[in-house]
Amino acid sequence: MKGKVKWYNRVKGYGFLVPEDGSPEVFVHHSAVQAKGKDKVLVEGQGVEFEVTAGPKGPSAANVKPEPKPAPAS
Repeated sequence: MKGKVKWYNRVKGYGFLVPEDGSPEVFVHHSAVQAKGKDKVLVEGQGVEFEVTAGPKGPSAANVKPEPKPAPAS
């Protein structure tokens, strides 16, 4: 599934993704992000590809593959 990062708290290591098919928001934890170093930190608006699993509090993302980060607004 594809979507975008709605928000992500880099200190706490979690946030939410918005699927592009209009389904409900999906929780994402840093441990699900398939990247290393600074690329493991997601940013608002960044495109991602992911799987949805049933978490204890609702849908959770797994195998999150981030697209390149958007350029900062100038």
